[in-house]
Amino acid sequence: MIDKGKAVFAEHCSHCHGFNMVNAGTITPDLRKFPDDRSRFVTTVKGGKNGRMPPWGDILSDDDIANLWAYVSSRRGQ
Repeated sequence: MIDKGKAVFAEHCSHCHGFNMVNAGTITPDLRKFPDDRSRFVTTVKGGKNGRMPPWGDILSDDDIANLWAYVSSRRGQ
């Protein structure tokens, strides 16, 4: 799951959140500090956030989002 999530992240998320979740000081949050809250993560990915993050619910499958969560949560605190 983590490897698949890393691939999803690289394709769809890294342009804003940075390679390996290390961004270049943009307004996007550091996902390595994202709370251990899968429900909040899924809601945000599917529906977007504050007009700054687009919704991905029509692009990513539930499996893609689950794999993405596995990757993001594996990097917490790094």
